[in-house]
Amino acid sequence: MNKIKCLVVDDEPIAREIIESFIEKTPFLELIGSFGKSLDALNFIQNNKVDIILTDIEMPQLTGLQLINSLSQKPATIFITAYREYALEGFDTGVVDYLVKPVSYDRFLKAINRAKQSLNNQQENKIVLSQEKVDRIFIKADNKLVKILFEDIIYIEALKDYLRIHLSETERYITHSTMKAIEEKLPDNFFRIQRSFIINTKFAKSFYGNTVRMTIGENLPISLSAKAELFKKLGIENN
Repeated sequence: MNKIKCLVVDDEPIAREIIESFIEKTPFLELIGSFGKSLDALNFIQNNKVDIILTDIEMPQLTGLQLINSLSQKPATIFITAYREYALEGFDTGVVDYLVKPVSYDRFLKAINRAKQSLNNQQENKIVLSQEKVDRIFIKADNKLVKILFEDIIYIEALKDYLRIHLSETERYITHSTMKAIEEKLPDNFFRIQRSFIINTKFAKSFYGNTVRMTIGENLPISLSAKAELFKKLGIENN
């Protein structure tokens, strides 16, 4: 049986270590990541499958509530907090449970079983967590969380372990991610023209030889096979 993949987010090292130890002693759970900074956790979630996230609420830069609300596809969420007054607000976000510090293993296991049941219900009933059309992505850039609308992206460029997202001639962001990870999130009007480039076809101005000229004046390389596939997709005759 596949183990349930768990992620821990808490800026208090001792509290984080306690939850890590609880996960490690539970046979059907797997700890796939643990972070003291919520922005680092966000980047990890956007590039990895997470079944359950156990996160503190009160954290610098990005609170646990903001972290969960920024996700288009939310894992089963368990909030961990030292403040009982956060409980009601936490349930308003649709989380499965909340834990008040200090957390006992029995209470932890009860919350995990609730999350496990939630995951089972999603699988059995094929529940879509959000019916809202996703029109944006959140990235970590310059040590802050940045919201980028898909419609504003002109093209994306691969830089080894990073991506450069071009929004205009002068506005661009560099974030730690892969082409494969971001490609899975993009809508149908995006197309990978070459190993290192994904374009928003709405901003493709013209084609000449093995290049495509974007509206901002950039000439990008396109492979012959990608060009043929793109022309077919756009309904362009390739004479």
